[in-house]
Amino acid sequence: MDLVGLAPRLPRPGETVLGDDFVMTPGGKGANQAIAAARAGGATTFLGAIGSDSFGVTLGSRLAATGVDTTHLRTSYGPSGVAVIMVDRAGENAILVSPGANRTFLGLSDEERACIADADVLLCQQEIPLATVAEALTAARAAGTRTVLNAAPAMELPPGLLEQVDLLVVNETEARAITGGEDASDMAALLALVPRVVLTLSGAGSRYADRDGQDVQVPAFAVEVADTTAAGDAFTGALAVAWAEGRDLLDAVRWANAAGAASVRKIGASNALPDRAEIEALFEG
Repeated sequence: MDLVGLAPRLPRPGETVLGDDFVMTPGGKGANQAIAAARAGGATTFLGAIGSDSFGVTLGSRLAATGVDTTHLRTSYGPSGVAVIMVDRAGENAILVSPGANRTFLGLSDEERACIADADVLLCQQEIPLATVAEALTAARAAGTRTVLNAAPAMELPPGLLEQVDLLVVNETEARAITGGEDASDMAALLALVPRVVLTLSGAGSRYADRDGQDVQVPAFAVEVADTTAAGDAFTGALAVAWAEGRDLLDAVRWANAAGAASVRKIGASNALPDRAEIEALFEG
């Protein structure tokens, strides 16, 4: 659950800032990307865990109401995951995540493995245990399912995990965490680990590179920014859908840029994720 406070500016360490407003809305990186994919037109199944608290009821209901298949959604006794988000008037944010039930999502069932095998694309994030991410990626690779890893939040990855990734999506902070270098734009270092990379660049758009020699800066779409909270999730969910539909990956990145831009025009996370018509309207311009 995203607990979003709006304020004139973000507080410095040890400082209290009087806010303008407060919004509580279902979020979570995995859930946001699942909803983004469903709204972008993809048939989407969610594998994950919610808590047994009232937040969990709301989170499960929001996923189902937006067209995400929650047949295999687990309920874990205890609190759901919570994100405390501060947003300033320029749309910038700072986020603290308490994983809650996400920590309990360990060990894939036979039914969950079957879902992965039946999919065109498996999309993973890092707000669940990395052991589960690695297990899911391995199951996808064995079944011939294409894999996308949004390596967020930034952290050190276990050896061998990236060997199972077909497409890596990272921002500059996450790129540095993976390569250990100071230059986030060192695509060669990333391509030594994975065959395809998308580097998201916030208001500057994104950059796509692969081992076939493509390295292209993809400009952002110009929109009025209200809140950047879910932009990366909108982008990544739409990218997975576009790739599953057979688009060329560079064209898929351009389409995903439109999804990310459409999302920042609204305040919030899952409620700000655009539907396919909104994405197409901005993409076609």
